[in-house]
Amino acid sequence: MYEHYFQCPYCWEEISVLLDPSMRRQTYIEDCEICCNPLEITVSFESNEITEFDAQSIEQ
Repeated sequence: MYEHYFQCPYCWEEISVLLDPSMRRQTYIEDCEICCNPLEITVSFESNEITEFDAQSIEQ
């Protein structure tokens, strides 16, 4: 598992997520730990290294 830090697109606070490199590409929904708004997280791995990371706000 990798801990990855990024800025929430809603509240602009730095938050972290735990990422599992066992799947090469993942997209999932997770709430911001500060403001609780939903984020769509997309991450890609190659040779157990993060090659892409994106956290987008979800239109409600």
